Amino acid sequence: MMRSLWSASTGMKGQETHIAVVSNNLANVSTTGYKKQRVDFEDLMYQTIVEPGAPITADHKYPVGIQMGHGVKPVATHRLFSQGEYQQTDESLDVAIEGEGFFQVQLPNGDIAYTRDGAWKISEDGIIVTSNGYTILPEVTIPQDALGLNITSGGIIAAKMPNQTDLEVIGQIELADFINPSGLRALGKNLYVPSGSSGDPVVGLPGTDEFGEIAQGFIEMSNVKVVEEMVNMIVAQRAYEANSKTIQTSDTMLQIANNLRR
Repeated sequence: MMRSLWSASTGMKGQETHIAVVSNNLANVSTTGYKKQRVDFEDLMYQTIVEPGAPITADHKYPVGIQMGHGVKPVATHRLFSQGEYQQTDESLDVAIEGEGFFQVQLPNGDIAYTRDGAWKISEDGIIVTSNGYTILPEVTIPQDALGLNITSGGIIAAKMPNQTDLEVIGQIELADFINPSGLRALGKNLYVPSGSSGDPVVGLPGTDEFGEIAQGFIEMSNVKVVEEMVNMIVAQRAYEANSKTIQTSDTMLQIANNLRR
């Protein structure tokens, strides 16, 4: 069987993965805090027919040799944590991170997840939660009679209370970061959890060390650029088409070989 048939089939499978990632990026172009992915490929094993540097004669060697490849495979869907655009909302519970770091979220099973989504809400108990009702850590409870909320760039949460001139501090935002954020495992719902390659979380205050500052009244939008994804889609589509043409060409060549004795 011709090697090109199998090589081209791996190319088509690889481009299917590429299109799947591009479509997911485009689907999340308006998702708060979403970070786009890209597919990393690597070539497969090679069959060495003539070893580079093998002797031709006593005084001469092959300068490059002959190696035949066996196609391609996806090896990673790399998540890019570049900063997304900011959208001003003027909502007191909308916050964005200007720089590095993640908000900490407590899941129903007690585990801690991490997110860049700062579109916060208030539960029936006055606790600050995500859109899915998961508690933001450290837990902050807003007094029922609070007249307003102020969040500083350093993450201090203060409430305006009746008959009080000064704001009352009710909590402090803490951020977490990882040595390899791209190694985080996505759960959906704008949440990530650590993996064996992300490293352990390092927790600190906004505006200190390498952590970003907090911007109240803003949310961080997706970092997907539609034009780039459309170009990636065109490239993947044409590569898929070219690989299919390779299979058709190989099939035609096999048909010619089969018809030699007719």
